[in-house]
Amino acid sequence: MRAEMERGRDASLRPAIIRAAVLGAIAAVVGVVLGLLIHWFPAQGSTQAHKIDTFWDVLIIVSVPIFVLVVTTVLFSVVKFRMRPGEEDLDGPPIHGNTRLEVIWTAVPATILIALCAYAYIVLHDVEKAPANGREMDVKVIGRQFTWQFEYTGKDGKKFQTTQLYVPEGRSVRFNVVSEDVLHDFWVPAWRMKIDAVPGITTHYRITPVKTGHTVTYPVVCAELCGLGHAFMRQTAHVMTQQAFDAWFAKQSNPSAAAGGATAGGGAAAGGGANVAAGKQVFASNGCAACHTLSDAGASGSIGPDLDKVLASQNQAFIKQSIVDPNAVIAKGFQKGIMPETFKTQIKPPDLDALVKYLYTVTHK
Repeated sequence: MRAEMERGRDASLRPAIIRAAVLGAIAAVVGVVLGLLIHWFPAQGSTQAHKIDTFWDVLIIVSVPIFVLVVTTVLFSVVKFRMRPGEEDLDGPPIHGNTRLEVIWTAVPATILIALCAYAYIVLHDVEKAPANGREMDVKVIGRQFTWQFEYTGKDGKKFQTTQLYVPEGRSVRFNVVSEDVLHDFWVPAWRMKIDAVPGITTHYRITPVKTGHTVTYPVVCAELCGLGHAFMRQTAHVMTQQAFDAWFAKQSNPSAAAGGATAGGGAAAGGGANVAAGKQVFASNGCAACHTLSDAGASGSIGPDLDKVLASQNQAFIKQSIVDPNAVIAKGFQKGIMPETFKTQIKPPDLDALVKYLYTVTHK
């Protein structure tokens, strides 16, 4: 009698199971198609991006059907095997486990996970592989609250820093990433690669930049919450032709050319002399524009006070104190801890004097 009842129950469930399976298959196909059609990421800005995007597509193809299978099974069970009125005190029917089914639902997911892990390892190995021809350049990436700075080594061995990133198209670039204060994360979404900037150690990754149509600039962001100004920790990566990059690199490597570029950058140099021009360079190279507004420097940051306003009535001693001890006097509407206290050791005394002179000159016109 029990066997006949179980066979009858199985027969009554079979049409419902078939309907659920058909609806689940349709939902899985629609989900996979939508997942592949959606543009999840920005345009591919590196040769590594294509492999990473392909891996993402594989994950969509594998994970959507599994998600649909689990949800369909749960919903089917809720509908068909839910407790009905009058069954509150009843026990469910005695069911013996299905060993074959348990082996299947353990072996299949394990096989899928092993396959995906193997594929992920292959992709990671490929995107991190150094170029066979050895044609690679190194750029040091320095993260600090709340800006990025990039250091290059000239042909004469001398180093120079910039506040924006410049890389040549089609050439492998190895980034050596460091942090001067807290944990940051160096990320250019168009390149798909990112890595933590950890105080005390140097992390690395490499990419080969490419242009996308007429797009030659990509945003550089911090992908790790690093303080109140985290959202504004942004710079720009410029992808240039090799010829244009070589010209830029040669100009930056030449100290006299760099000084000339600084003097031509705005009216401060003409009115305040070489010392003021040098101060403008210090302002730019230390990422001050990311947090402050200063019309002469073309800066429009809003994390810290508007320097055109707050410094207009202050003397040079106050300006210097505000840099080396930023919490001594807090501007109205702001709070302690926004500006790092590391500039007193980070900026060399001659550069600090030049910066103070520059800020005083351009805010007292």
